[in-house]
Amino acid sequence: MYKAAEDRYEKMQYLRCGKSGLLLPRVSLGLWHNFGSVDKYENMKDMIHTAFDEGITHFDLANNYGPVYGSAESNFGKIMEEDMRPYRDEMIISTKAGYDMWPGPYGNFGSRKYLMASLDQSLKRMGLDYVDIFYHHRPDPETPIEETMEALSDIVRSGKALYVGISNYNSEQTRKAAAILKENHTPLLINQVRYNMLDRWTEEDGLQDTLEEVGAGMIVFSPLAQGMLTDRYLNGIPEDSRAKRNHFLHEDSITGELIEKVKKLNEIASDRGQTLAEMALAWNLRKDRVTSVLVGASRPAQILDNVKFIQKLEFTDDELSKIEEILK
Repeated sequence: MYKAAEDRYEKMQYLRCGKSGLLLPRVSLGLWHNFGSVDKYENMKDMIHTAFDEGITHFDLANNYGPVYGSAESNFGKIMEEDMRPYRDEMIISTKAGYDMWPGPYGNFGSRKYLMASLDQSLKRMGLDYVDIFYHHRPDPETPIEETMEALSDIVRSGKALYVGISNYNSEQTRKAAAILKENHTPLLINQVRYNMLDRWTEEDGLQDTLEEVGAGMIVFSPLAQGMLTDRYLNGIPEDSRAKRNHFLHEDSITGELIEKVKKLNEIASDRGQTLAEMALAWNLRKDRVTSVLVGASRPAQILDNVKFIQKLEFTDDELSKIEEILK
């Protein structure tokens, strides 16, 4: 029977999410990959245990994570039942709906029907009475935002979720969503977006400023740019890399210019006594504008690697200036 490490809370740092009462770990575990029906169950269990032992309390899912759709939630539910149930009150579990989930007109986007049905399915798969955060996974250009936000508010009022989140919403969309949710007395907790050294659209869009204004936090996925901000590509593209086999990262996006930038960043990381990945993760959290970074893993050792940077989050002004110069 799994027993959590007694020193787990000494290893992790936590930050208040926006103006809420909720503290999130600076590192959260995303179950987008490697928790599906095609993956090894014992490895999944080991990763959940390892993460929790390192003080990672936040586990992030979505209805269609797999493959197959729903299987990440089902596997997580099995792990909860077998090992993690005694620790439920120490965990922040989130799920989402907004992308394709089931056939027909009611299994996608942002209608009240889809969101409520999807969460009921997710809770059943995970064997939970409630999730801590329920997200609308992407903006819906067709459904009125009032309908989507009202559904999220009603879900919180029903007790099936404690907090409301949005994902992939830009600054303007976030402002509209937050205003409706505030009026409903179910304030926006968090926005989950893609952000890293090589993809800074949230800065150009003004999203980070907007989130501070409305009192919401920010959690980021792809903080290592699908592996580009690691040592994987310093000497070209390995045969077993994501760029060779993953449709989310294309081989032609790894240019000579990009590899040169990554090499220069790696030199700064080395001077800091960190790996490039450690520095890239720490950079995401600089100045506390990002509440937490979502990391994925294919084995427990990767999780251990991905929490090491917590020991050195601070940057000097000179380091930040050099990084900015490289990223221009």
